[in-house]
Amino acid sequence: MTTPPLDPITLSVIQAALSQVCDEMDLTFSRAAFSPVIAEANDRSDGIYAAEDGALIAQGSGGLPVFVGVMQYSTGNLIERIRGGITAAPEPGDIYIVNDPYLGGTHLMDVRFAMPLWRDGEIFCWLSNTGHWPDIGGAVPGGFSASATAVEQEGLRLPPVKLFKKGQLDAEIYGIICSNIRVADQRIGDIRAQAAALEVGADRLAAVLDRYGDETVRAAIAELRTRAETQMRSLIATIPDGVYHGQAFVDSDGVVDEPLTITLAVEKKGDGLTFDFEGTSPPCAGPMNSVLATTLSSVYLAMRHIFPEVPLSAGAFAPLDVRRPVGTFLDAQYPRPVSGCAAEVSQRIAEAVFSAMVKALPEKVTAAPAGSSGNFALGGHDPARGRDFVMYQISGGGYGGNAGHDGLTNGCSTIGISKSPPIEVMEQAFPILYRHYALREGSGGAGRQRGGFGLSYEVELVRGEARASFVMDHGRTGPQGVLGGADGAVNTVTVWRDGEPHVPPHLSKEQDIAMKAGDRVAVGTPGGGGYGNPFERPPERVLHDVAMGYYTRRQAERLFGVVIAGMEVDTDATEALRKAQSVSAR
Repeated sequence: MTTPPLDPITLSVIQAALSQVCDEMDLTFSRAAFSPVIAEANDRSDGIYAAEDGALIAQGSGGLPVFVGVMQYSTGNLIERIRGGITAAPEPGDIYIVNDPYLGGTHLMDVRFAMPLWRDGEIFCWLSNTGHWPDIGGAVPGGFSASATAVEQEGLRLPPVKLFKKGQLDAEIYGIICSNIRVADQRIGDIRAQAAALEVGADRLAAVLDRYGDETVRAAIAELRTRAETQMRSLIATIPDGVYHGQAFVDSDGVVDEPLTITLAVEKKGDGLTFDFEGTSPPCAGPMNSVLATTLSSVYLAMRHIFPEVPLSAGAFAPLDVRRPVGTFLDAQYPRPVSGCAAEVSQRIAEAVFSAMVKALPEKVTAAPAGSSGNFALGGHDPARGRDFVMYQISGGGYGGNAGHDGLTNGCSTIGISKSPPIEVMEQAFPILYRHYALREGSGGAGRQRGGFGLSYEVELVRGEARASFVMDHGRTGPQGVLGGADGAVNTVTVWRDGEPHVPPHLSKEQDIAMKAGDRVAVGTPGGGGYGNPFERPPERVLHDVAMGYYTRRQAERLFGVVIAGMEVDTDATEALRKAQSVSAR
């Protein structure tokens, strides 16, 4: 039977329906999960993937962009292992669990579930999701072992295995997992939520297939993939041919106190882009290595930031040729530790892409964003409740300025849409008190369009004892300004113990810091980079920033060349100061 040609309205409706299926999975996952990092921060994602190779079909609008590429590779690896007889073949009701970074993953805390959708005895597609578990075992609570030198030190590593068989939770596999993680009794809520999200997706997608027919939907998926590729190619074609260079730096790997360099050359030729990381630092001793799937996904999400109008589909990635960075820390092989790859290194990769592409598309690409998820894990015992706890805190930062406007303040990380959990929820769930939680004034990089501001917070352990660990970045150098703009402020971490300040030797990376009641952690997240010459910023906008308390008058003079007297711009003094700066710059 021949499927009739798709009319534009039907194609559009099916496209929206596929996205809606993923959005409903996301909502189900968040609303049913127990852990604040999923239920409140939305550190999760759901998607639909091709039965043949795991290629991305659709992903929810509320899912983390970094998982766009990652889940298609993990699903593809699962399919290959099933075909090769390495992993048991699926039956209706089966759900696989996997978190192995080297099989198309990220770090161990990002746990993926995958379930086939059956139609007439055959797999039509795969439904997959990822959730950040607050603990996966390993050397330190939360999994962010800043000093790990092997992946085994970071936690439990799971190859694809069936956690649910014919719809029933496998008690033996579940028991193995619980025996290797902390606060295991709380994980059942997240596991049930993750599985429920896939079941909801299966029901909703089956309804779409019943309404339009399997072949019509299959044809729509193929057409949408083709159109996404065509649209991406048409946008790339507007970029002048040439080679554009970018660079980004990781503070250190947590073990060796030396920066790691990401060197990138982007070649634009015709309607395609080639990304070459030759010259990037070799594999590192500590946990700031990136597995290939995360590296690829980081490039994809960076281009999604630049061309957000292209629909999410594997077709959008076809014009992007990422040469495998063999022999660098962006192509981690077992047993290299990788806990920092998804939340930190991925954002440095995206920053390198922005650094290169702003030269090609200065009107479209921003200065560097904060580029750190602010990973802070705290684990210990709560004597008032008589139980152990593991808290995971993520935090936002400033976005970079661009040609049209200033950077966003306290935005989510480059790689996701995760938000900081409400402090009220965190204080109810854990024995902590937020003493301070506010905008970090002055942290945005100066520019014609300044960077957005980061976040400043201080959290106190109010009872019991705990251990703190951090895997952050941008503590040595701030997010890059572009086209004459200044860098944003660096990340800062200070642990106050017995009233004495302790700054991690690696600035924003350290593990296993002992804390007791009354000890505090103070964090200042980075501001975004500035865009353009700060001395070209309209004086009235600088005056507004000073009136709002974003910058001091002294900073206004030093950074922007604007003299403020009273609550007005001193025009003559400002013109003289800016003229002097212009002469000095020649």
